[in-house]
Parts: sequence; C-alpha cells; structure tokens
Amino acid sequence: MNHFPWLKFAWQNARRNRRRSWVTVSIAALGTAAILLASGFALSTYQGLAQMAARSSGHLILAKPDQFHKDEDTPLQHGLDQADELRARLLADPEVRQVLPRVDFSGLISNGDKSTVMMAVGIDPDSEFAIKGPFLKIKAGEALLSSPQASAEVMLGEGLARSLKAEPGSSLTLLSSTADGALNALDVRVRGVFSTGIPDMDKRLVYTDVLTAQKLLNKARISSLGVFLRSMEAVPGAQARVAAQFPELEVQNWETQAFFYRSVRDLYDRIFGALGLIIFLIVIFVVTNAMAMAIIERTREIGTLRALGTLPRQLLRSLALEGMVLGGGGAALGALLALGASVLLYLFPVQMPPPPGRSDGYPLSIAIDPGVYAATLLAMLLLVMLASALVARKTVHQPVVQALAHT
Repeated sequence: MNHFPWLKFAWQNARRNRRRSWVTVSIAALGTAAILLASGFALSTYQGLAQMAARSSGHLILAKPDQFHKDEDTPLQHGLDQADELRARLLADPEVRQVLPRVDFSGLISNGDKSTVMMAVGIDPDSEFAIKGPFLKIKAGEALLSSPQASAEVMLGEGLARSLKAEPGSSLTLLSSTADGALNALDVRVRGVFSTGIPDMDKRLVYTDVLTAQKLLNKARISSLGVFLRSMEAVPGAQARVAAQFPELEVQNWETQAFFYRSVRDLYDRIFGALGLIIFLIVIFVVTNAMAMAIIERTREIGTLRALGTLPRQLLRSLALEGMVLGGGGAALGALLALGASVLLYLFPVQMPPPPGRSDGYPLSIAIDPGVYAATLLAMLLLVMLASALVARKTVHQPVVQALAHT
C-alpha cells in the first residue's frame, strides 16, 4: 500500500495552523534534546568510571577465595605462591595484555616525629603506572622504578606527604606486622608524591615495589594478580576462561569490586530515568493536546470525508501520520541539537568543578551512542502516533450526521 499520499495529506494538515505546529515541534525538539543530552552525560560518566576502576584493579582479579571473603590474621595469610608461573599461564591468553602482581598491607609510616596509619600497595611500578595513565597524577618527584635501587623507595599520596611534611628525597620508616606475626620496620626514601583525585585515599595511600613489600612482610607471596585485557568487551569471555583454567582460585571482574561505580550508576539511573520519563510525558501530552485541538476544529471536515466514502481506519492513519509529522519532526530536530552540542563539547572542552569526594575537576563530555539515539527517536515516533490515533478514535467513529452537525 502506498502511504505517500496520506503522508503528504498529513504534512499539509500540519501546516494549516503553523504557529501551533511550530510550538509543538519546538517542545518535542527540546524534550528530545534534553533526553539525549542527559543520557549521553550519564553514559560518558559510566564509561569514565569504568575505565578508572578497571585500570586501578585490573579487568579481572585473581586470588584465593579467602582473599575476597575473609579477613587476614596476618599479612599475606591468603596470598598466592608461585606468582611468576601463574602470570606466565595468564599471559598465554591472546586477550590478556598485562598481568600485574599486588601486595596489599597496612601499618604505620613515620618521619621520626610523627607516625600515621597507611594503606600500602606493593606493585610492579613500570607496568602499573603505564596502565593507570591519566588516572594517577605525579605531583612532585618521579614515579617508582621496577629496577632495584640502592635504597627502598616509596611514593606517597598528596595528603599523606603533607601530613608527614615529606617531599622527594625525604627518609621515612614503614612499620608493619610480618607474615609470622612479628613487628618489622624498614627505612625508605620518598621518590615521588602522587594524587588519585580522591582526597581520602591520598591521606593514606603508599606505593612501593613488590620486593620491598615482601621484604617488610617477610613473605615471598602476593595478595592477588590483576589481569588487564585488551578491551572491556573481552571481560565476560576472559573471566570464564580464567575461572576454568584455575578452578582452585577465584576470579572477580572489575565491576564486582567497583563500589563507587555501582553507587554512581544506581543513583544516575534513578535520577536520569525519572527525568527522561517526565520529559517523555510532557512531549506526548503536548503533541496529544495539539492533535486534540486540530481534530475538534476539523470534526465537520472529518464528517464530510466520511460522507464521501473515506473509511475510519483511513482517517485514523492520516491523523496518526499527522502526529508523527509533528512529534517525529520535533524528535529529529532535537536529535540534531543534541548531536551538535555533543560535538561542540569535544571541540571546545568545558571543565567541570570537582564532584563531592574528589579534588580534581573533569571535562564535560556527552557520549554519542547510536543505539540511544535510535531508541529515543523510535519511541518518540511510536508514542506520538499512538497518542494521536487514540485521541482521534472517538471522532472518526461517530455517526456522519452527528459529525456534520458539530459546531
């Protein structure tokens, strides 16, 4: 069936009251743009937080089950032995880009006059800092090196360095319980000061190399292995393969350990979901109201068309297409507005202030997701056509004489 004549008829009807049609199209355009910009901002935030979480812990984390579910009585109680062998087997997977060991421990750090609590991590510095990229900023000094140095070295979080009045070259002492339950101390030199962007973390966090951590804890184990993949999309498949390869161990993905990411996503889903629903309803009500006014004004015209032999379903189709012209045209215009705003933000970045709990701002970006654009436009088209047809249903089915007598 050729719908073009009916579409042309709907277009001509929509132009009969241009002022009302333009108001309807404008509201539909602004509503669609608001939905796409809000969803794009949420998607961009999710992608940034996901990248930050994955680069911090690894896309996958491999450890003994007790490491995830039980507290340790002594450091490295649930640690992994033979880390080099495990690492070589993991690197054989073509989707695995890097495997990095981590030694997590806590204790005290002192400058001789003042001691404070620290959360320390033993890492493979060269690979670890290359993976973290922009998510770790060196504020002073230099990054740790993987090659052995004359003296043990550490990097301090910005808040911790300020608390201990430490700077690159300062001498400090690390104190911690060993794996045997004894107390051990190790003199170290500060090589650099960094910021994670989270002030609470920067007040406690210390990075050192794995060998220094194992020497302090008197145990040649590691806490876990972080597995870094070539893409986020490879996580489900790689997790299944690693779990099958090491049934005696447990493998978790980055999202399981990313509490902040999950909290932000739950919050944004509720906020932007409610906002999008409200905007959708406003657009539908505006289009429905415009169509209802047009149908009431044209009741006698509808009666005349019925008297000339036009079927009710043909009139319903014409009025639904007229709603599509108004709502769909507005939705298409709104999509172009959202696309233009997103591109402008890429070309001319706007810096946002630091969010709560962080010390650094971030560039405002709006993700352009073809799936979201297509789903929004399709939903807008279907809803306005359905709303227009429902509004017109009673009028096109009333008796011809009654429609012609309408005043």
